[in-house]
Amino acid sequence: KKPRPHHSARASLVGSLLTYMVFPLLVTLPIAHLSIQSVRNVHLPSGGYRQAGANFLRKQLKQLCDFGTSAASVKMDMQRSLELLHMTVFSQSFSPCGKYLAAGNNYGQIAIFSLSSALSSEAKEESKKPVVLFTAHDSPVYSLVSTDRHLISAGDGEVKAWNWSEIVKKGCKEAWSRRPPSRVSLEIPEINCLLLNPKDNSLLLAGGDSHIYVMDLETGAFTNMFRGHKEYVHCLALREQVNECLSGSEDGTVRLWDSRTGGQVHAIEVYKYEECYRPQYGKWIGCLATDSDWMVCGGGPALTLWHLRSLTPTTIFPIQECQQQVMFYQDLILSAGQNPTINHCQISGDIKAQIPCTSRTIYSMSINDQSQENKVLTAAGNSPRVDVFTNFGYRAFSLMFV
Repeated sequence: KKPRPHHSARASLVGSLLTYMVFPLLVTLPIAHLSIQSVRNVHLPSGGYRQAGANFLRKQLKQLCDFGTSAASVKMDMQRSLELLHMTVFSQSFSPCGKYLAAGNNYGQIAIFSLSSALSSEAKEESKKPVVLFTAHDSPVYSLVSTDRHLISAGDGEVKAWNWSEIVKKGCKEAWSRRPPSRVSLEIPEINCLLLNPKDNSLLLAGGDSHIYVMDLETGAFTNMFRGHKEYVHCLALREQVNECLSGSEDGTVRLWDSRTGGQVHAIEVYKYEECYRPQYGKWIGCLATDSDWMVCGGGPALTLWHLRSLTPTTIFPIQECQQQVMFYQDLILSAGQNPTINHCQISGDIKAQIPCTSRTIYSMSINDQSQENKVLTAAGNSPRVDVFTNFGYRAFSLMFV
């Protein structure tokens, strides 16, 4: 329980609120209808004192107008500061050329950063700010993926595409938009994850209605739906060698699907394995990744490496916090979540390194494989900053939503 503030402290707080928030609003509202033109149009009869009075009146009104404009500017700056304070970056995707990074936040905005400029030896602070910032959705941008031509974004119940060539030129008109045929009528389910399947040129959508939808990118038609989960589907991964798709859900299961038919192949109830389950955190699966016959997944249950042929857990990683992102990288497993670090895990279960990040919780992590020149690891979460790691061993700098 917080202690009561002293009377003088409370008086100071009230005074500050009146000075910086209430008074500017009271002054700005009545002056909002004034303009410099209206000040110039004030006319009084000419002659000695009256002329001096008119000049004085014009001067005072101009100062009031300037003050009103300044107060409005302060109000906008305060609003933007609050937005930045509460900003969360949920998603990222690199451009096909590897020179740009797109990041989506909880306000429905997408920022485009120039990696080539930010990584240049002559980079300045301006180089770390977006070259383009636009509102893409009326809801948070939960997921982003890129094709050879399009940046595809997902929000509440809608997927939109944007031409990369036009975005870079600051022309942010959507190329197309689609809504999956959800049967939920009371509310619009969010689309939590997007995944490209290059084998059949399709897009998989993980839905807040517990279904997975398959969309043909050529025609825009929804061709299949995977049913079986009981709760939100949070994450997707492909096992291309055997034409399987994996999904992790709030219901505590990882399900394996036949990508061609949509039929369920296996269901792994992770929380029923004593070595994985952590009841204090729940049973939800928040992240998963695959590499041939291996899968790593985590969330409420501990981050665990599984052998998919035998459907058995082989390694439990000693990370206490719930993990939101995971990927295989060379001979390591990289993970991040509800702690301000990126974990470098060895297959044996040892933690090789924990690299500090800016955000307290990491919701998005990505590696730029599109360009060797601009190959970086990026991580973002509940902060307006996107951390950039050039050699994956330390944070080189941060890109900033401004």
